[in-house]
Amino acid sequence: MKNGHVLRHGGTIAMVAALVGGCATFSPDGGFGAVGAAARERGVTQDVKWVKSDKDGDEARTAVRKLLAGPLSSDDAVQVALLNNRGLQATYAELGISEADRVQAGRLTNPGFKFERLHRGDDVSIDRTFLFNILGLLTMPIRTDLEQRRFELTQGRVAAEVMQVASDTRRAWVNAVAAQEAVRYMDQVKAAAEASAELARRMAAAGNFSKLDQAREQVFYAEMTAQLARARQAALAERERLTRLMGLWGEDIRYTLPGRLPDLPKSAREFTDLETQALRQRLDVQGAMKEAEGVAASLGLTKATGFISVLEVGYRRNSESGQPRQTGYEIELRLPIFDWGGARVARAEHIYMQSVNRAADLAVKARSEVREAYAAYHTSFELAKHYREEIVPLRKRISEESLLRYNGMLISVFELLADARQQIAAVSVYLEALRDFWIADTTLHLAMTGKSPGAISAASRSMAAAAGGGTEAGH
Repeated sequence: MKNGHVLRHGGTIAMVAALVGGCATFSPDGGFGAVGAAARERGVTQDVKWVKSDKDGDEARTAVRKLLAGPLSSDDAVQVALLNNRGLQATYAELGISEADRVQAGRLTNPGFKFERLHRGDDVSIDRTFLFNILGLLTMPIRTDLEQRRFELTQGRVAAEVMQVASDTRRAWVNAVAAQEAVRYMDQVKAAAEASAELARRMAAAGNFSKLDQAREQVFYAEMTAQLARARQAALAERERLTRLMGLWGEDIRYTLPGRLPDLPKSAREFTDLETQALRQRLDVQGAMKEAEGVAASLGLTKATGFISVLEVGYRRNSESGQPRQTGYEIELRLPIFDWGGARVARAEHIYMQSVNRAADLAVKARSEVREAYAAYHTSFELAKHYREEIVPLRKRISEESLLRYNGMLISVFELLADARQQIAAVSVYLEALRDFWIADTTLHLAMTGKSPGAISAASRSMAAAAGGGTEAGH
């Protein structure tokens, strides 16, 4: 006999296997309910749906096309992305993979049966052996707990990806609307520059304008033409980025966006315990803590199986021609002469310390990131407010006064057009500041509740490595 662990009675084996196997089952929703709940707790008000069947796909497409029928708001864009982003749907499959590992850890290796029939002349020898994995049964609670922790970590990572896609989509929507609006104002500046250039050309032809002044007007018009082309390309790029995040193609890309960004709120949000909230809510910090706990559990598994690498027991029943039936059992134990399991235990201990330090490092970074995001949020709010209440009204007043002076023949038409261009430029800068505010608002929300770029990507590697070391000892 080469491999297998042993129980003496087949009835006892069947009873234990049925008992343990009954506990290892799949959850009704594949663990997706916890993902949706985590996203809702962190401000995602849109439906989060895992498309698993053709019926789910049809329902999602119907909902998406209904949203695309009118001007697409920021919340609508996020909803489309959560329903239609195929990359996000692919991430959901990690839940199923992780849950399958959890269920598998709660099930025993199938028992084995060995049958031999040998002839020696007229004598016949029959050897029957029943094999069962005892060590797998003994370590099953630890392995099941470890896989449960990894499953919960996967749920947190998937929820963090939901938050990331929602935030990326909201930022892309802000950029797309702002770029579209910038094109409109840039087109007005170009029209004013074109009028100035044409007037300069006619006055120069009549001998009432110098070539130097004419050249200045013409070069300004040429520069505005180039800037308008760049603005249009930027608007196209921002719209395409939004389209990719929403997973749209074909006729669906003809969606319309609102003509302007939402107005600046009356006041900025204030937080008194910003860092505490971030550490309590951020999914990457929670994931790092669960990672450390999972590695600690795997360390216990490694120590439990580090010395006895293979423990195999078999029930035997032999018979030979003319001889009484032979029954009994055999045990095969690999002695730890060359490998005492110390390397595996040391490896798991180092991985555990690595995960603890990684969690502490992530907490420090989370505190810093949320402070930076909060400062950027307040700065962008104050700048946008300053442009809205100070600079834009002053430019408007200057333009109105210039018009009065022009009507009184106190200034030239070129001065009037220059003031009009500066007023439009001031409005464009305000729109940029308003765009920056809404982006900062989204970034602050993600910094308080979601994840840092790349922080969770390695969240399960340490636990998987430690589990691999511990489980390997149990085979």
